Amino acid sequence: MQFSKIRLTGFKSFVDPTELVISDGLTGVVGPNGCGKSNLLEALRWVMGENRPTAMRGGGMEDVIFAGAASRPARNYAEVLLTLDNSARLAPVAFNDAETLEVVRRITRDAGSAYKTNGKDARARDVQMLFADASTGAHSPALVRQGQISELINAKPKSRRRVLEEAAGISGLYQRRHEAELKLNGAETNLARVDDVVEQLESQLNALARQARQAMRYRSILDELRKFEGLLLYRRWRESDLALTLAVEQLTAATKLAASGQRGAAQAATLRLDLEGKVPPLREEEAVAGAIVQRLSVERDALGDQESRARATIETLCNRIEQLGNDIERESGLNHDAGETIKRLDWEFEAIVKASEGQDRRIEVAGVEAHDAAAAMQEKEADLDRHNEDVARLAARHQSAHRMM
Repeated sequence: MQFSKIRLTGFKSFVDPTELVISDGLTGVVGPNGCGKSNLLEALRWVMGENRPTAMRGGGMEDVIFAGAASRPARNYAEVLLTLDNSARLAPVAFNDAETLEVVRRITRDAGSAYKTNGKDARARDVQMLFADASTGAHSPALVRQGQISELINAKPKSRRRVLEEAAGISGLYQRRHEAELKLNGAETNLARVDDVVEQLESQLNALARQARQAMRYRSILDELRKFEGLLLYRRWRESDLALTLAVEQLTAATKLAASGQRGAAQAATLRLDLEGKVPPLREEEAVAGAIVQRLSVERDALGDQESRARATIETLCNRIEQLGNDIERESGLNHDAGETIKRLDWEFEAIVKASEGQDRRIEVAGVEAHDAAAAMQEKEADLDRHNEDVARLAARHQSAHRMM
């Protein structure tokens, strides 16, 4: 495999997409200090899997992204694409299906870096192994940076051995052996864990067997329980079906009853309308009756007052009648006394006439007395007649008062 070209976009000082063709033979990059010659070498290291920020002369891996200048804004990503010629089919088997290999590494701010080979996502280790198998890579001795020759002269034997191994093309084998050893150690660890798990499983086997028997019994009981639950559900379904049938019948009867009730309500509404039509005359009659009742109440109160006055008058008349009765009795007694006096005077007169027929004077006196007694008697009789008239008049008023009551 041979490098054919490299393209840089936003990598350090290469803000614009820059493509460098690497032809057969010797290719030189000449320029003054600060033109980006070292950046080009670092781009090769970076695309081949270099992950140390110090190797990129930065404090962090994001420092490889163009940070901006006075006239150019900063970029948000950096990308390096390395094209390899694989016409000789010397690439690893996983990458040996194409004549050209394109390895792309892209880093984005706050998102990290990612690799792609021929447009497919790849792991950093896969890319590193690709270049290690080709006797190159980010740490290849063919890539000599500033001060590396003096470091190699003063290096320790272990560091020199690593350089020689990389130059001999066996660093990939060591890398793969290291990975194989790691996998073997992991497999041994897994086997030890498997043995532990087997021991644990053997210790749990009896418990699992007991649990299996319990599970079988549980399944049997569960089957019976499901059977009985099915029977219970069927019975409940039958009961629900019968209840549904009964409910439908009740609903039908209730519907008929509701229809009958609606007809009754309609009839009641019609009757109500008829009665509401009859209400105004009845209210008028009620008003008339109320007026009559009011008038009768007033008349009743007036009759009550008249009754009270009549009772007072009757009481007064009764007292008057009683007084007149007493007067009549007294006058009757006086009349009786006057009659007795008249009889006595008549007897005396006759006796006097017989005794002294010649005494005219005495006869005249007796006659005058008799005349006076007769006049007094007539006056008493007139008083008696007047009292009788008063009694009759009071009796008539009494009867009239009783009729008014």
